[in-house]
Amino acid sequence: MRLAFRVSYLGSRFYGSQVQVARRTVEGEFIAACERLRLFSDWRTAGFLSAGRTDRGVHARGQVIAFSTEFPLRAIKALNIQLPPDLWCTAYSEVAPVFHPRYDARSRMYRYYFSSITDPRKMECAAQHFLGNHNFTNFARVGNKNPWRTVLSVSVGEDDGFTYLEVKAESFLWHQVRCMAAAIQQVGAGEQDEKWIVELLEQENKRPIQPAPAEGLVLWDTDCGISWTRIPVDERSGAYLQQLQRHHALMERVCHTLEEENRQ
Repeated sequence: MRLAFRVSYLGSRFYGSQVQVARRTVEGEFIAACERLRLFSDWRTAGFLSAGRTDRGVHARGQVIAFSTEFPLRAIKALNIQLPPDLWCTAYSEVAPVFHPRYDARSRMYRYYFSSITDPRKMECAAQHFLGNHNFTNFARVGNKNPWRTVLSVSVGEDDGFTYLEVKAESFLWHQVRCMAAAIQQVGAGEQDEKWIVELLEQENKRPIQPAPAEGLVLWDTDCGISWTRIPVDERSGAYLQQLQRHHALMERVCHTLEEENRQ
């Protein structure tokens, strides 16, 4: 049976999602868990595939991973037990034998969370210029790929005090969303205006945009036209997230204390 899993992970301790020799990656950990459960003996013959690649430090809420196995019930019940706490499955679906999560994906959605405070209204206006089909040469590492991409929707919102860019497209180029985020952040900070975004989309720039830091980026959703069934998340992942949140709250308290000392 071929199964697809909706997968979440914190990217901080991964060297990206794609398998790499002697590097901790999302696919590497996932394959290792499958092999421990004897779901397959060779990930290649099992047709193990991801919907897309994420860079080192990038997180995911809606990655899709698929493989074929003779033990589907074991996979559904035990994968979250075998996976490390910073990587977990949230849902599964039985799919066609030919299902390919990358090529069958209708669209992908990313969110980029900004750490600094700028003008969300200016950022929203600037972001709307990305809508439609454009040449993103100035907003990505293109290489030998077609630089034209179609952005289906884009918006700037706020979530618990953090401004974010949300962008949905059929497909993305390497670093595209992070470069888009860096560009509209400059507009929001008053360093550039909207016309600059338009110029970057219409003509080649001698100084390409540098991508925003990876830790703010989340692969939010991948639409493969699948009806999902929820999977209970292992308690270790919940405890890991709570511990991480407490750590960051502690560091925020420490920084605030040191800042108060500097003011005296």
